[in-house]
Amino acid sequence: MKTCSLLDFIEELKPWLDRDHIRRAELDDRGRFTLYFNDGMKNVYAVEDCNAVQLNGVLKTLREKGVEVEARI
Repeated sequence: MKTCSLLDFIEELKPWLDRDHIRRAELDDRGRFTLYFNDGMKNVYAVEDCNAVQLNGVLKTLREKGVEVEARI
């Protein structure tokens, strides 16, 4: 698991932000993002400096890009 700030998370996510790369995204009740990539890889991120509104903004962006999203917050 990688711990990062919201800004760092978004910057790292940008190059992969579409359904051609990310198959699915999950957000658990502790605020951890798990990204499942089409090549079988997965990355888990603990985003430290954000609130529920900001997390929902990230989820909205993922959905708009065609990524399947599951949130348990």
